[in-house]
Amino acid sequence: MPTEDDGRVHCRLDELLAERGMTLARLAELVGVTVVNLSVLKNDRARAIRFSTLTAICDVLQCEVGDLLVVTPRQ
Repeated sequence: MPTEDDGRVHCRLDELLAERGMTLARLAELVGVTVVNLSVLKNDRARAIRFSTLTAICDVLQCEVGDLLVVTPRQ
């Protein structure tokens, strides 16, 4: 069910990958998901994410969930 808060969660995957010198393809390989699925997340088009995927991404990137996903301020 859409709400007025849709689109406020931003994924910082690009920034975290750049900081670590890692490609999206390599992350996909290490996490065990497709590049397409990670691309959807990276481009803020994801509507949901499995906790197991989120945990695997954070494990590989050695980050916390709050480093990966941030809520943008209301406008």
